[in-house]
Amino acid sequence: MAIQIKTLEELKVMRRAGLLVGQTLELLRSSVKVGMRTDALDAIAAANIKRGGGTSNFNGYHGFKGTICVSLNDEIVHGIPRDRVIEDGDIVSLDCGAIIDGWHGDAAISVIAGTVDLADQKLLDVCEESMWRGIAAGASGARLSNIGHAIEQYVKSQGKYGILQEYGGHGIGTEMHMEPHVINFGKAGFGPEIVPGMALAIEPMITRGTHKTHVLEDDWTVVSNDKSHGAHFENTYCIAPDGKPFVLTAIDGGLERLKSLRIEVSDLLI
Repeated sequence: MAIQIKTLEELKVMRRAGLLVGQTLELLRSSVKVGMRTDALDAIAAANIKRGGGTSNFNGYHGFKGTICVSLNDEIVHGIPRDRVIEDGDIVSLDCGAIIDGWHGDAAISVIAGTVDLADQKLLDVCEESMWRGIAAGASGARLSNIGHAIEQYVKSQGKYGILQEYGGHGIGTEMHMEPHVINFGKAGFGPEIVPGMALAIEPMITRGTHKTHVLEDDWTVVSNDKSHGAHFENTYCIAPDGKPFVLTAIDGGLERLKSLRIEVSDLLI
């Protein structure tokens, strides 16, 4: 399947969907509390997406039951919201998506509830920064594999972390998951050229231990084999018609974080 190329008008609709996702995640970030159930977070997300004029692209996806994925500690991704109670010190990874007028947004954050373990906080910081390094490497004219190379090089420079191999980022647009698949490791200089009109969801997933994982009996939840804690961050970004990136799911379009990496953000989608 060919990579979908969007017009500026189509990217503007994706920005509406992405901004709703970003706002929902910020609401969830401030809502995470010790003692609350993960399905309570799901209800908050569902209400906010509906209030914003969107629909969930997770709920019903291949049978998934939930508006968001909520994964705790050694659950890296795809955790199903349920009656599980968040405990002090838990890493809570939140993955959220929304559709507006047929166009998709997808993003994720990880937060710590209550008491912060410094090693866990570093895990989150490394994962998030690697995502931004990946987006910065995915400039117009670059090759797709530059993204995963940048993510891997940064993560490796920060310590002994496991980078999940079977899961990665993806193209996004009129569907949540589209070509191309974006791995979070590998050599630079390979794959299709990144050009204006492309939109990609970049999502590193790392652990404090092994990169090896397995799926629980619920057929969704991905956990680390050695029970090491994990983190997951994701943003949807695009290359605007002016050849500059814009982060569709970031509240500020990625301006602050990309500026720190000396990357100029497009003003066509502000």
